[in-house]
Amino acid sequence: MADDLLSSSFWRPLRVLQEALDNEIAALYDEAGITGVRTRFVGPLIQLGRVESMTIQELASAMQVTHSAMSQTAAAMRTAGLAEPVEPAGGDGRTRRVRLTARGRDLLPFLRAEWRATEATVRELDAEIPYALSRVVEDINAALAARPFGQRLRENLAKALDGKLQ
Repeated sequence: MADDLLSSSFWRPLRVLQEALDNEIAALYDEAGITGVRTRFVGPLIQLGRVESMTIQELASAMQVTHSAMSQTAAAMRTAGLAEPVEPAGGDGRTRRVRLTARGRDLLPFLRAEWRATEATVRELDAEIPYALSRVVEDINAALAARPFGQRLRENLAKALDGKLQ
């Protein structure tokens, strides 16, 4: 049944599209002989390339992700040999700083060029479609400002629990 909400995932196509685009970017790294770099590393690596070091929280804020997500990304970047911890001067674990390794610094020119090329490509694509994704995001944010997602979700959960949603 097409209307069965248990058989749907309305935004799955968007996630699949983003994954496909990320895979195309990752293919560029493979073509350039760059190993161990994931697309989620590039923004933080570029940020670290702008300063000597940053805390995990500073990186998280710059990338607009949670501290936990950035902590995991930073750990993966360390494992890949792209970033390293900076020894704290009497600080604690909550203010851990990281910096680029020599390998991370060596990759920056390519990663910066890839980021610029990706942004130009996405903007080009956004301009080609009849209703730009950037506009969709703005419109969704405006609708959520009027009535937040959590409120909508709770209302629909109450309906589902009452048997009014299939």
